[in-house]
Amino acid sequence: MIKMVITDLDGTLLRSDRTVSAEDYKTLTDLKENGVVRVIATGRSPFSFSRVIRDDFPVDYLVFSSGVGVMNFQTREILTTHSLPAEKVRELAALFQSKEISFKVLAPVPDNHHYHYYETGHSHPDFYRRMEYYRGFETPISFSPPNFGKASQFLIIMPPDVALFESLKAECKGVKVIRATSPIDHESIWMEVFHPDVSKAEGVKFICDLLHIHPEETLGVGNDYNDLDLLGFTGTSFVVSNAPEELRKRYPVVKTNDRNGFTDAVQRVWRQRV
Repeated sequence: MIKMVITDLDGTLLRSDRTVSAEDYKTLTDLKENGVVRVIATGRSPFSFSRVIRDDFPVDYLVFSSGVGVMNFQTREILTTHSLPAEKVRELAALFQSKEISFKVLAPVPDNHHYHYYETGHSHPDFYRRMEYYRGFETPISFSPPNFGKASQFLIIMPPDVALFESLKAECKGVKVIRATSPIDHESIWMEVFHPDVSKAEGVKFICDLLHIHPEETLGVGNDYNDLDLLGFTGTSFVVSNAPEELRKRYPVVKTNDRNGFTDAVQRVWRQRV
């Protein structure tokens, strides 16, 4: 029996126009009536999440920033967070600067929509597009003296070159590195560097432990590489059919995010109960 349903947001629950369909919304409300806990696990910060989701949205918990923190969405209480210590942040910043790589250092929760940035002059276009989305929250980085301390994460935006991503990932020691597909151009790689305990799966595990729910009693739905930890944790896992081919080969496939893929996943599990 499924006691908790977890869904990614962008490209999974959100349609291409950044809205949630009436059918998926109804499924979320029906889950509550059946006593099922509803969780959204997203790469978005609480600030970014609030730009696309209303305060009265029918969800119980939010795993945000790919697992940097967990929020009780009904009370808005932040239950747990992880930060990179200042020493590790300085080490990584020096590494990326030495390689002439543009990057952003996001502030700790709850202010992780604020960030410091290092810009080489030849950054990926998504680097600048994201800055427009967060205009007013940016600060140019200073290395001497440092004007940054501990952080929720690093963000590096690069072309869709997996070999380049893996090469740089190998040089980032003692941290968690997650690959995500750009939510802006849907092609470039967003390399996110976190505290080693960060993942969507760890955020969901925290909620499972809190509510005494076994992983086998959970259903997960995702669409991208940063959902792999989550999909490997949940007892039943699906990807929407707009997911990359690599993920579609690994997990059962439901309809696209634009055709109520979330509802399709829930209904498949519900049909197995009768």
